[in-house]
Amino acid sequence: MINNVVFDLGNVLISFDPEQYLIMKNYPPGIRNTILNDIFHSEEWLKLDNGDITTKEATDSIASRSVLKREEISVVFNFRSDIMYPIDSNVQLLPALKKNNIKLYYLSNFPLDVFDEIKSDYYFFRYFDGGIISSEAKLSKPDLRFYKLIMDKYALVPDESLYIDDLEINVRAAEAAGMKGFSTFGNQNIAPDILNIIASYK
Repeated sequence: MINNVVFDLGNVLISFDPEQYLIMKNYPPGIRNTILNDIFHSEEWLKLDNGDITTKEATDSIASRSVLKREEISVVFNFRSDIMYPIDSNVQLLPALKKNNIKLYYLSNFPLDVFDEIKSDYYFFRYFDGGIISSEAKLSKPDLRFYKLIMDKYALVPDESLYIDDLEINVRAAEAAGMKGFSTFGNQNIAPDILNIIASYK
């Protein structure tokens, strides 16, 4: 039986596609690629997720090696939350699961400052029974300790818990930690699949 569902946030419940955002804002290809490589695909980005550095420290570090000016980097960090929006077809799964007495949690790699902003803005967080983000825990997926942390904190039985993520590597790590796993990669409407999975374990 599945009694708990643990969600990743980015590209599961919240769309996050920096490249498409930059295209929409008419950034030229050269600048767009520089922003993607030097900021979103940077070591500093991972350190922000892990809570190891602040946004100012990340900005200073990137500026020291990038052709981007410090002011340009700051602008990008300031519009991080603008890139995000709820994936309504997947968010609608939350109240449906609650009606079936399923406990809901989130486990996501997220910078603390951005998470604090979206948590206060997005109504669907009221459905969750708890959760952990990487920058609070100083651990990031796919580190097995991150999955075990949420199971320990909320006394989740691994075999009764389903973990949902858009990245296969993170799903495999959850399974290695004893949870059941489901990858949403390329799927913008996971509700039928998740409900079928839960029904199959009753």
